[in-house]
Amino acid sequence: MRFIHSLRRGSVRTRLVLLVLAPPLLMLPLLIALVVHWGNSAYDQLLIYKVNAELTIARQYFDRVLDSQRQTVSAIAASGKLRSVLGAPASLAALLKAQAEAQQFDYLYVLDGEGRVRAASTHTRPGEVLRESRTDWPVVRAALEGESRIALSVFDAARLAAIGPQLVERARLAIVPTANATPDPRHEEERGMMIHVAVPILDAQGEQIGVLEGGRLLNRNLDFVDTINDLVYNDGALPLGSRGTATLFLDDVRIATNVRMFGGDRALGTRVSAAVRHRVLDRGERWLDRAFVVNDWYVSGYEPVVDGEGRRIGMLYVGFLEAPFREVKQNILAALIGLFALIMAAGVVLSLRGARSIFRPIERMDATIGAVEKGDATARTGSVEGGEEIARLAGHLDTLLDTVAAREAELKQLNAELDQKVVERTAELREAQRQLVRSEKLAAIGQLTAGVAHEINNPVAVMQGNLDLMRELLGPAADGVSTEIRLLDEQINRIRVIVTKLLQYARPGEFAGYVSELDTGALLQDTLPLVQHQARKNGVDIVLDTRARTRVRINREELQQVLVNLVVNALHAMPDGGTLTLSTEDVSDPAGVRLDVRDSGHGIAPEHLGRVFDPFFTTKRSEGTGLGLSVSLGLIERYGGTITVASTPGEGTCFSVLLLSEPQFRGAEGPAHA
Repeated sequence: MRFIHSLRRGSVRTRLVLLVLAPPLLMLPLLIALVVHWGNSAYDQLLIYKVNAELTIARQYFDRVLDSQRQTVSAIAASGKLRSVLGAPASLAALLKAQAEAQQFDYLYVLDGEGRVRAASTHTRPGEVLRESRTDWPVVRAALEGESRIALSVFDAARLAAIGPQLVERARLAIVPTANATPDPRHEEERGMMIHVAVPILDAQGEQIGVLEGGRLLNRNLDFVDTINDLVYNDGALPLGSRGTATLFLDDVRIATNVRMFGGDRALGTRVSAAVRHRVLDRGERWLDRAFVVNDWYVSGYEPVVDGEGRRIGMLYVGFLEAPFREVKQNILAALIGLFALIMAAGVVLSLRGARSIFRPIERMDATIGAVEKGDATARTGSVEGGEEIARLAGHLDTLLDTVAAREAELKQLNAELDQKVVERTAELREAQRQLVRSEKLAAIGQLTAGVAHEINNPVAVMQGNLDLMRELLGPAADGVSTEIRLLDEQINRIRVIVTKLLQYARPGEFAGYVSELDTGALLQDTLPLVQHQARKNGVDIVLDTRARTRVRINREELQQVLVNLVVNALHAMPDGGTLTLSTEDVSDPAGVRLDVRDSGHGIAPEHLGRVFDPFFTTKRSEGTGLGLSVSLGLIERYGGTITVASTPGEGTCFSVLLLSEPQFRGAEGPAHA
């Protein structure tokens, strides 16, 4: 009704446009619907035909593999070499082992007339055989009756272990939780799918004297599925971007596949969907349809595989990624639709060509404004035709947009400069705040330390003097409490050390020594004897790597104090043994040496890593003052160097000391030069 109303009441231009557009607008959707319906139906049918043919090829190859395995075992059974060693158990076992390795069988058994194992490729010592009967296997029963037989068999974990422990590990697969799969309480697949073959052994007169049984495990047999994939999906078989896949299932679990998961690993242990399992394993039918395989949609073909008793024990699968085919189909449909639209539009274009000489410039200007509104500041109309007034209007619009863009660029530049200045100023303020806090800490600790040293040293001196007097007066009578007196001496000395560390941290300038030119490698060699006893006690191996040749200027005793502190901390981190690596390396910016102390201990927790240099911070509650690293950092920073730490919990910690070839003294006055 609106269309008829527009024809009656609209302008001539509107009525003409509507009359020109009406036929294509009505016919084009109908044509598109027909093309899409026909194309989708034909496309789906072709893909089903393709995957059905590929599944047939894969099955034929699978059957050829089984037949070749049967022929191989038959050739071994018929060989004169085998008959010649049947009476020598050791030689027979050695021959079976050699043939199993050469023909890639996981085991070969020689059975007697009652199906008991006489010799095995997995047992080579005389008399070492499996005294078990194998007659519960259909292939063995057939061979005992004179018929060569090959089939797929499922071996449980106990049977695999009886053959060889390595087969248990090869067969074991962690079952990966898979969306849409049938619920399964198991977490592991421990069974193995075996190519199982048995053939009769005949003597020179053609009389059966035994059975040769062999097996080849298919779990994790990646060469098998890769060969199927190369055979079915050779070069040029699929369009660019698609990939073919092949899989062997035990029940509904992938035991050999080249399907990949998101990380690129093979999807071993993943399971098929419940819908595929129901049709293929429960109903014994082929699946030829789309299926979601691990992480994408594939055109898939599944068919059941059965054991020697005709039971469905798994599935054989081939399939290819659907997306590239879908893209090709969509491109073809789009091309057809575009062709239809182009043909129909040709007539419309001819009719509207005259009017478009006026409409086009206006549409271009409208599109320019729309693009700018969406964020494209570079959109411009450019030169247009259609009359002097329209061309001038388009020019004014572009000029206005240029002016707005220039102003916006200036504002962005100013804003960026302001942001950069804010960032720089914030960093400066943070550094200044850190330095201020540290200075205030040092001042407070200095005042506190002066009082502590005065108040503690005097009573400590009195205690030490009276203890010495008591030892002198008691003489030999003090031997009974010698241990207690020694402990008092040690604790009094510990008090002195703590007070000294407090003073050294708070007033580092008062403890400055002479600066000398040092070889860091030689200093490390001199430091090792000081900690060698503790390293041997902890069972720690020390590795020394001194590659640095640059000499540094620093006080020798202070640097040795820092090294001893870092090495002792590293040894404490390895109470049960480990490796301590001490290394030096030249650095050029700034010129100097980097000295690394690396341990293989328990590491530092992330929440503690940022606090290891804080005064009084320690994770060793029963020992230590928490000043060792703080004092060490202060000593190194006084010469312009620094100490950094990197640690991974469970793997170890590395402290890196940067020493300058020429010190740049910070804080207090620099020490005298030697």
